[in-house]
Amino acid sequence: MPTAAVALFTADLRLHDNPVLHGASGGADAVVPLFVRDGGIGSAGFDVPNRRAFLADCLADLDAGLRRRGGRLVLRSGDVVEQTCRVAHAAGARDVHVAADVSGYAQRRTARLRAALAADGVRLHVHEGVVTALPPAAVTPQGKDHFAVFTPYFRRWSATGLRSPLAAPRAARVPDGIASEPLPHSAGVPGTSPGLAGGGERAGRRALSGWLGGGLDGYADRQDDLSLDGTSRLSPHLHFGTLSAAEVVHRARGHGGAGAEAFVRQLAWRDFHHQVLAARPDAAHADYRTRHDRWRRAPREAEAWRAGRTGYPVVDAAMRQLRHEGWMHNRARLLVASFLTKTLYVDWRVGARHFLDWLVDGDVANNQLNWQWVAGTGTDTRPHRVLNPLVQARRFDPDGDYVRRWVPELAGVEGRAVHRPWLLPGRALPGHYPEPIVDLAEGLDRFRTARGLR
Repeated sequence: MPTAAVALFTADLRLHDNPVLHGASGGADAVVPLFVRDGGIGSAGFDVPNRRAFLADCLADLDAGLRRRGGRLVLRSGDVVEQTCRVAHAAGARDVHVAADVSGYAQRRTARLRAALAADGVRLHVHEGVVTALPPAAVTPQGKDHFAVFTPYFRRWSATGLRSPLAAPRAARVPDGIASEPLPHSAGVPGTSPGLAGGGERAGRRALSGWLGGGLDGYADRQDDLSLDGTSRLSPHLHFGTLSAAEVVHRARGHGGAGAEAFVRQLAWRDFHHQVLAARPDAAHADYRTRHDRWRRAPREAEAWRAGRTGYPVVDAAMRQLRHEGWMHNRARLLVASFLTKTLYVDWRVGARHFLDWLVDGDVANNQLNWQWVAGTGTDTRPHRVLNPLVQARRFDPDGDYVRRWVPELAGVEGRAVHRPWLLPGRALPGHYPEPIVDLAEGLDRFRTARGLR
């Protein structure tokens, strides 16, 4: 009698190097490639326009790839556990395959799924190392469940072998009679950023090939340059799993050079944050290391920060890039997070929520733990460091090109003067650009006092 298995896609929307699809296809005569639009994700505030549009592209591309192999994607909406059990029953499947994930929500979902399937006599296979390059528990310090400092983690991570990438399946036969909802369309999603990039595995693999053949060699020297934007921009594809982190590491290492080493280090940071969250799921909303902060309630200043109207051009450029593209340069993310949490002394959760509202790569592990790293409540070994936006602008946007690209009011200001427009001759700022909302020295003094550093 023919056998069937379900491949439940989550953050692994790809055919290449997908242990979930490989496991389901290899252990049965037919496979049901299933994606459930999770109602719980929406109620938790993670179903936002930019990620919804990118997801629609990913699902359409995944379905097209499966159809080229004789299959199709089955789409359902609602509770993941309930819908997966229904599909497994309809297909007569005795096995369901899914990727391990690290958030508290994902861990609870997997536990519920295992119990519900077991009650129906169906086995759940949870595959590690699908969402990250290394599984979160692959390297741990002696006597502890996770690394709290990146450098020793990176040493162990670098010395640990990665699994070999898997080929995409040649065929994907789906049992007859399995109903599916229509696929969504990205063009119909209101509220998306006008410069949002397209999603899908084919787009991700093209971007990776272009990166390896172009920008990777200069990455070590250009990764922080705001105007050149010498970054890979692969983070949305890693978030949605249209690219495999393990395959990206393998291919970058195969390319070699200083740029590849610096790039792989950034991929290790992604794994580092995932292993922290796997061990401490509450770090998604609570301080990893409390500093007993009594954050300021400053709604007008926080709104000026969100709108890119702080009066500090490099901060405003970054915040406007976020709204226009649904993406922000990594150096800029650090800069604007430091400005909010330390110069304005506003709770990191305010900034993390805004980022999740707009970032197409908005990821619980990386977003929340990067915000905590900058705020000094996370894993940074220098928790009280403050990034001065003027110093950062001179260093990483020396000619002001990044600012002029995103702050059109200052497009006519030449050279480095664009970073301090309030010092230009005459009292009126160009294009009604705002005065600074805070004096940097006063903000620094307030922060140091609040942290007991005075």
